[in-house]
Amino acid sequence: MNVVLIAGVVLFGLTLVFAMLLGIAKEKLRVEEDPRIPAVLEVLPAANCGGCGFAGCADFANAVVEKRAPVDGCTVGGSKTAEAVARVLGVEVVQTFPYRPVIHCGAKTEDKLGRVPYDGVASCVEANVVGVTQACTYGCLGFGDCAKACPFDALHMIDGHPVVDYEKCTGCGACVRACPRNIIRMVPFKQDQMLVVACSNKEPARSVKQVCKVGCMGCKACQRNFARLFEVHDNLSYLNYDNYTGEEDFAKAIDKCPSGVMMFFGKPKPEYAEMLARDETAAEEPQSSPTS
Repeated sequence: MNVVLIAGVVLFGLTLVFAMLLGIAKEKLRVEEDPRIPAVLEVLPAANCGGCGFAGCADFANAVVEKRAPVDGCTVGGSKTAEAVARVLGVEVVQTFPYRPVIHCGAKTEDKLGRVPYDGVASCVEANVVGVTQACTYGCLGFGDCAKACPFDALHMIDGHPVVDYEKCTGCGACVRACPRNIIRMVPFKQDQMLVVACSNKEPARSVKQVCKVGCMGCKACQRNFARLFEVHDNLSYLNYDNYTGEEDFAKAIDKCPSGVMMFFGKPKPEYAEMLARDETAAEEPQSSPTS
């Protein structure tokens, strides 16, 4: 009986000692959390979409407080969230432009030449590995991985081509990460509508014509008319968005483009909308056969 009692007392004493040691260790090793972190987290939208480049809102809040991320890094919350985060941190918000996705391919199903019957998994990633679903090895595969990846239902496939609903789009970048051919890119929307070269094919003009009805010819007409913004290399035209102000008159560049790869993403200005509609109508009209 005495042995049992002694053992109980010893165990109780050891429990007290370990509890004291744990209490001391907790105090000695405790890491104070910056009170601004939960305050920042409180004003974030809790979307956990990863559009900021971090695993979730909690990681972003830590990064902002530690100055590893900008106060306007939350693409979902936009300017209002940026202002709220800035108030928590006691800093000013530097005005920036929201980044939104654009599609560097304008080919619909009927525009893609040399399509091959495909019975595999209906996925762009899988089809890209197979590599024989269509003749153009640069353009959109049309299986909608980007649309499936969008957590905000802001992207839909229409006629085999991804179309962004900018009313719903938050700029999270999920569609960019889902595209195996990297034809979706984020650009700064300096106005409600942004001009885009809707092509990614780097082959010579003759090869482009064999695989697509609406591919860039690399003719440099855009560069000649707008050298500050357009640059053609590897047979493909690129638009410099750093120099893009949103005040440019692109009418001449659009009019001179022989393949119609200049497209507006967002809501086009009225004068451009009429011109683009005219080009689409002309492209749909059947061409008369030459008489001998």
